Parts: sequence; C-alpha cells; structure tokens
Amino acid sequence: MSAFVTVIAFSAARRAPVALGVCLVSFAAFWAAQRAAQVSMIDLMVYRAEGATVRAGGDLYALRATAAHLPTTYPPFAALLFTPLSLLEVAPLRALATAGNLALLVVFVRLSLTLVGHAREAAVWWVAAAAVWCEPVWTTLRYGQINLALAVLVLWDLSRRPAGRPDRWSGVGVGLAAAVKLTPALFAVFLLATGVAARLGGRDPGPWLRHARGAVVTFAGATLLAAAVLPYDSRRFWTGMVFRTSRVGHAEDTANQALRGVLARLLHTADPGALWAGCAAVAAALGLAVAVAAELRGRRDWAVCGCAVTALLVSPVSWTHHWVWCVPLGVLLWTRGHRGAALGALAVFGSYAPWWVPHGAGRPELHQGGVQLALSALYAGAGALFLARAWTSLPGPGRGEVRLKP
Repeated sequence: MSAFVTVIAFSAARRAPVALGVCLVSFAAFWAAQRAAQVSMIDLMVYRAEGATVRAGGDLYALRATAAHLPTTYPPFAALLFTPLSLLEVAPLRALATAGNLALLVVFVRLSLTLVGHAREAAVWWVAAAAVWCEPVWTTLRYGQINLALAVLVLWDLSRRPAGRPDRWSGVGVGLAAAVKLTPALFAVFLLATGVAARLGGRDPGPWLRHARGAVVTFAGATLLAAAVLPYDSRRFWTGMVFRTSRVGHAEDTANQALRGVLARLLHTADPGALWAGCAAVAAALGLAVAVAAELRGRRDWAVCGCAVTALLVSPVSWTHHWVWCVPLGVLLWTRGHRGAALGALAVFGSYAPWWVPHGAGRPELHQGGVQLALSALYAGAGALFLARAWTSLPGPGRGEVRLKP
C-alpha cells in the first residue's frame, strides 16, 4: 500500500513540471503571436498619458490620447495609480505590461481553482496555458488593459477566506477595484444584499455586512485620496463625467457585450434608453437574487461568478475584454460536473465570434440582422445561460447553508 501511495505521489510530482513547461511554451507562442500581430496596446498608452497628465497638473478629462483621440473614462484614483507608467519608455512599458498580465493570469487561474476547492499546482498551469488564448484574455493583453488586475483583486478578496468569516482585510480588494473602475462595486452590493437577506432569514448578517463595510470604506478612502490630490478632476468626474456613458464608446459596437449593446444592435439604435434601463434593472435583481441565494446556501463559487456575470450584463458598456471572468466561470462549470456547459463556454469565448461581424467605420452594427445579431450577442447570451444554470444547480433551501453562531 505504501509503495502504491509513493508511486501516485511521484506521478503527481512529475505532472506539475510538465504542465509548467506546456504553459511556458503556450505563453511564449502567445507573446510571439501578439508581436507578429503588431498589437497597439492602445489602452496602455491612454493610461500612460493619464499618468503624464497627473504629473503635469493638466486637465485629466480634457485629455485625448493616441491617434484615436481616446478620452479618460476611469475615476481619478485610477489616474493616480497610472502615474508611474509615464516614467517608462513605450517599448519597455509594453513588455512589462505583457509580462505582468501573463503573471496576473496565472494568479487569476489559481484563485479561480481555489474558489472551487481545486488548487492542484498542475491544474493551474494547464488552465493558464489554455486560457491565454481565449478572446477576452487575448484582447486584454492586446490593448494593455487592467481587467486581470481588477479581477484578481476581487477574487482574492472573496476566495481567500471561508464564506461568512471576514477579517480586517475583507473588502479591501473589492473596494480598490471599484475605486479604479466602478463596475466591481456590484460585489459590495451583493455582500450588503446577502447580509440583509440573512437577517430576514433569522441568521446573523454580521459577516456579510462587515465585508461590505470594508469594501465601502476602502472605496471611500481611495476616492477621497484622489479628491485631495486631484480636486478639480474629482469634482468634474463625480458631478458630470460619470454620467456620460457615451464617452466610453458607441453602445452598438460589436465589442460591447452588455445588455445595452445587445439591445442597441437589435433595435438598430445608438441609444436603447428606457428599455435598456428597465431590462438592466430586472437583470440586476435576478442576477443578485441568484448570487445571494448561492452565497446563503454555501455556494460561494456560484455566488461570485453569478455576481460577476450580472455586473457585466448590466453595465452600460462591457467590452469583450471585460469578460475575463469566463476563466473562473469555465473552471466552475467543469469542476462541478457541467462538462457540456464548460465546453460550450470554451467554444463561445474562444471563438472570437463578435469580431466575425462587420464592425468599425460607418457603424455597420446598426444594420445587423439574423446571424450577425446572434454572433454579436454570444457573450451576453452565455452569461444569461450561466445564471440560469447557476439557479438550477443550487441545493434546496436549508441544504449546504453556511451556519453561523448568532
């Protein structure tokens, strides 16, 4: 028996180096492919310009960066964090951003596996080797985006301790992510809603309310810091720019995989208006209901992924690269036995299908029909199907619930 255990342990020990080697080869091929494609990393250049504007004392929200004249869209706190980027030349900055995002992908995969209770080292490398080729990850590195950094902050916050057992660091990740970009703030709403639901159900709401409070305090602290350093820009953002969603881009762009983008293309309009607001409100309520129910029934993995998908659906703009949450979503479906759904998710997010339809100059997305509409709604459709699968996969009330002392 001891000999058998030794053989198994030796075999497992050998699997990790093989997986690591495959991952490194995959990453090297990915880096070569991006260089061959001459990716612009245009968003990274915008971040660099924002940092330079902060250092020069310029008007952050009057900035138009790169040849595309892209504006600043994030809160002022993000620009403070981008300030060091302006100290580097473009070539080393691009190399550093690519290497950093690949490292963040590995961390993101590890956290995703930790979330589902499957943290074997070999699995981290195998999943990372495949995930780097998914369209949201590819496009994140192509643009030099910060999606993986924000997702790591949120997932670290929500996966590092058992559900319902916060500590003094709980909420810091969610709060910082929301201070950089507002969409992750829905995770704080999820924690607050869970606390309220726990109280209505006769359970101790304290752990979730404390976690939510930590997120709010962190967000407020970061925002006030930015206001102290950049008072003019902070006032402009929070009193005006935050409400101008058109500054981010056209709603109907095929890259916009939020409900607003789907409706804009379906209705052939640049502004779906009140219909979108109503649909987003319903989606937010239903998605949060799924996430809260999962959390209270001891299924934090379903809860976190459900909240992430809900945030992506109801945000005014969720570009394809924002959907890096497809990584923990696929891991969750596979490890929970939903292999067909996991393969379907891999097919959707690895297909690059939103880019198959006409897009770009002339705004052709306003004239889509039939197959084109379906292809340009795949991510949102996959998100909606995931929420439905999450709801049907939950145990009945009282089964698997997190029991806390009153």
